[in-house]
Amino acid sequence: MPRPKKAPNGNGSAANLGFEATMWAAADKLRNNMDAAEYKHVVLGLIFLKYISDAFDERHDALVAAAADGADPEDPDEYRAANVFWVPKEARWANLQANAKQATIGKVIDDAMLAIERDNKSLKGVLPKEYARPALDKQRVGELIDLIAKIGLGDRENRSKDILGRVYEYFLSQFASAEGKKGGQFYTPRCVVQVLVSMLAPYKGRVFDPCCGSGGMFVQSEKFVETHGGRIGDIAVYGQESNPTTWRLAQMNLAIRGIEAHLGGEHADSFRRDLHPDLKADYVLANPPFNDSDWGGANLRDDPRWKFGPPPASNANFAWVQHFIHHLAPTGIAGFVLANGSMSSNQSGEDEIRKAIVEADLLDCMVALPGQLFYATQIPVCLWFLARAKKNGKFRDRRKETLFIDARKLGVLVDRIHRELTDAEIERIAGTYHAWRGDKGAGKHMDVPGFCKAATTDEIAGHGYVLTPGRYVGAADVEDDDEPFEEKMNRLTAKLEEQFAESARLESEIRNRLRGAHDAV
Repeated sequence: MPRPKKAPNGNGSAANLGFEATMWAAADKLRNNMDAAEYKHVVLGLIFLKYISDAFDERHDALVAAAADGADPEDPDEYRAANVFWVPKEARWANLQANAKQATIGKVIDDAMLAIERDNKSLKGVLPKEYARPALDKQRVGELIDLIAKIGLGDRENRSKDILGRVYEYFLSQFASAEGKKGGQFYTPRCVVQVLVSMLAPYKGRVFDPCCGSGGMFVQSEKFVETHGGRIGDIAVYGQESNPTTWRLAQMNLAIRGIEAHLGGEHADSFRRDLHPDLKADYVLANPPFNDSDWGGANLRDDPRWKFGPPPASNANFAWVQHFIHHLAPTGIAGFVLANGSMSSNQSGEDEIRKAIVEADLLDCMVALPGQLFYATQIPVCLWFLARAKKNGKFRDRRKETLFIDARKLGVLVDRIHRELTDAEIERIAGTYHAWRGDKGAGKHMDVPGFCKAATTDEIAGHGYVLTPGRYVGAADVEDDDEPFEEKMNRLTAKLEEQFAESARLESEIRNRLRGAHDAV
């Protein structure tokens, strides 16, 4: 197996991990002509089975070793007490691999999924169970099983490194890329989530995402707490997802990480059927669908959530914004992704809603991101940050002030059409925000022309409540190279003359060669 390559952007990001990419290339070869949206569930379902089977085997071995002390390796409660899924015999990976070459492997997998759902109530209705369908090539399914068998490596060290979890996340991102626009419905690029999480810093409290996709916001929130020495149990995660297949992906993604989440008993639309009507969250993190025109707004004109004005029926952007505000606790803070148009639109009353939010002093920070970050769209997007209490004792008084960050020039291309923010760039954006808030140890805030500017509400009003950061941060300072203008002009002119002469020489040589080729004919 090749040594993992370091990401060119220094990230160790999902786009440039070592063996994960090798695994993806091998799995993708087995896809043949199957559509990525369909193949996604085939592969991710098997990775999920491998993950919980590995965890089960590890616990099983420990119980066998402790059998003399009364431990029963076949008692489901011994596993549930250790927060490990009980895997019945017919669903264990060894049984799948033993049958991988059989024509009945599809039914074996479906039966395994049903057995796991039967014995683990939290997974009921979540797992894919269509492996026996005639259209699915059973030979390729067997080859996939053999391929995935190489991932887990079974031992505690690799489980602690979350090898399977990393593969699962990497495959999610690759399927999002393969599906294009449809992929954006379930996957938010990791670097975008990292910016949101790094800025909000959800150490303790309730984290809510009412359009949670595959659950990436929750995964990154838990990673943040763990990385910074906090306790995972200090945060509680709540979510909702309207797409049934994406809701199942989220349940599997969180289960694979051991994250207990409250996603409701089924998929549901946040506008029409809010599954958490009384929730007041300390943190809202979200990436709602951009510019959604089919959200049922015409039937929700008098909804009590629209405190700042009824959102247009043709665009859900400001319905989402007000839904987030509705669910914020008195000291809560929200960070979310929206299309750039949300910063300046003046149609159907959106400008008045935006003005009301600014005048209510809820707008904390705006971040303009570069384009090409998303698999679903190449258009640039922005991040909104709203705070219920800008003066709450923990930070400096930020009332009647908003921070603007223009990060459009950041990021590196990881392939021909996709860009990512590096770890250093994420730290720069988040560090600027924390310094402005007055977080302990974050340093003193300084406006940087071309990058960041703290603007008053009066200044925002002077710009007609348009929130595009470029309007506020101005142009970056140009370094003076100390070369006198006349000398620079003479040098550049001489260089241009050289290039003209070289161009004429090359043109002459090309003509001579063409003439020679013609004479030879």
